[in-house]
Amino acid sequence: MAESYNIYCDESCHLEHDRQKVMVLGAVWCREEVGREFTRKFAELAGRHNVKGELKWNKVSKASLSYYLELVDLFFNTQGLNYRCLVVDDKSKLDHQQFNLGSHDAFYYKMYYYLLRNIIAKDNRYKIYIDIKDTRGRERIQLLREILCRSMCDFEYQLISSIQHVRSHEVRLLQLTDFLTGAVSYHHRRIKGSEAKRAVVARILQHLNTDLLRSTPPWEEKFNLFVFTPTEVQRSAR
Repeated sequence: MAESYNIYCDESCHLEHDRQKVMVLGAVWCREEVGREFTRKFAELAGRHNVKGELKWNKVSKASLSYYLELVDLFFNTQGLNYRCLVVDDKSKLDHQQFNLGSHDAFYYKMYYYLLRNIIAKDNRYKIYIDIKDTRGRERIQLLREILCRSMCDFEYQLISSIQHVRSHEVRLLQLTDFLTGAVSYHHRRIKGSEAKRAVVARILQHLNTDLLRSTPPWEEKFNLFVFTPTEVQRSAR
């Protein structure tokens, strides 16, 4: 019997001219019932620490460090709650004219395809939620849905029942995606400015057998990392 999964997607440093070397796309995914239970525990954790408002990586500070560290632990201790991340390690090497129809936007959605295709299993059903940045991507995300379904020989488009933009302040699991993706991006950019953010990255590393700078095995589910250079993107993707 097919199980229902939700996938929550966000990104860091995804713009073409943002003066950042790396680009990171991340996705938290789980069965619907796992997501509901985690959301409840997430809200309780925030209440115990008297933290209000939306969780965002760029707001991580020393004042609520224990809250952030406990959230990392909660994620790793929640069975069935998983994260996959795709890192483009040097955007300056991208050749959009040759490989991406002359468009960074086309490249962006191509990367989303590579991010999501390793999560989706043919026997299950999925709803995908992407943090809204603007309204111009509605047609592209529907095309993304069609491509993902066709790649699984699902020509009736039942595998992915919906793909839509949502606002992150309304969805705690999307906030978790922002948080984890921000941590990976921070580590890859070698930033040392925030003691609290370094502590969060260190706590993540305590739970992993990798340094966040290298790809994990493809079969790793809990915290799957795919790191590559643009030349690898053009030739093949894992």
